[in-house]
Amino acid sequence: MYKRGFIKGINLGGWMSQCDYSRERLDGFITEKDIAQIAGWGFDHVRLPFDYNIVQNKDGSFIEEGFGRLEKAVSLSKKHGLRIVLDLHKTAGFSFDFGEEESGFFDSEELQEQFYALWEEMARRFGSDTENIVFELLNEVTDEVLIGRWNKIAARCIERIRAIAPKIGILLGSYHNNGAREVEALDVPCDEDLIYNFHCYEPLKFTHQGATWTPEIDPEERLSFEESGADEAYFEELFSSAVAKAERDGVPLYCGEYGVIDRADPADVIKWYSAIGRVLEKHRIGRCAWCYKEMDFGISDSRLDGCREELLRAM
Repeated sequence: MYKRGFIKGINLGGWMSQCDYSRERLDGFITEKDIAQIAGWGFDHVRLPFDYNIVQNKDGSFIEEGFGRLEKAVSLSKKHGLRIVLDLHKTAGFSFDFGEEESGFFDSEELQEQFYALWEEMARRFGSDTENIVFELLNEVTDEVLIGRWNKIAARCIERIRAIAPKIGILLGSYHNNGAREVEALDVPCDEDLIYNFHCYEPLKFTHQGATWTPEIDPEERLSFEESGADEAYFEELFSSAVAKAERDGVPLYCGEYGVIDRADPADVIKWYSAIGRVLEKHRIGRCAWCYKEMDFGISDSRLDGCREELLRAM
């Protein structure tokens, strides 16, 4: 992603995904003022998670107003010198979020065809802007049992996108919610515009301390950075197989989400970002922090007002 200028970004989580889809939310959660702020902080791109139902009805037909929203987000980003990842955070029949009522995608040819058709339409509308836009096929495939089917679906989807937009960058992540170690399991035909993608919230007991939405976390437990063991050597080992896989396949590597929950001490947040940031930089891995605003991880939230400049330098 370095050669494309997607080096240091931030997620626009909660705007067109993981939200109530109200007009108030869609029109007002992120504005041009926010985009200008992100550019002013020195980021070079944003990642925009969007759910399929923003742009596609249950029957597969397209929602013109929704595509207009994506087009506006692209336009605002470019106006302020930012590139953009268009990330399909939820598709018909699958969501990484267990609270969503979506199922059947990996076993349904009909739902898969709807997925392909959506990406073909995205390719028609956005696929010529290869300098500023990258596509992310699907956010966070979950269980290991799905990886064989996901490899086949992803390969077919890439083929259909390429027939319309042969040079658009395409991000592809593995199972275990885009785990870094799981990048090795990706098995699709490579081309020079494919990018392997992973997310990093490790160690989870540190980055998600106090979280109430995952059974892996005791919401009462707290952990300092020093207790977490998350030094540079930790991240070197964690990313080593993904780096090796990317090098073997001649494919760039990208970290599409990484961050620390707002329950952690701000000084510890900076230490974590510093440690992981040095390793990402060393291996020329483009990255995108989670996230700009609210969503339990917001970089713009007032709790970080006293140390934000230091945090931004660490990212």
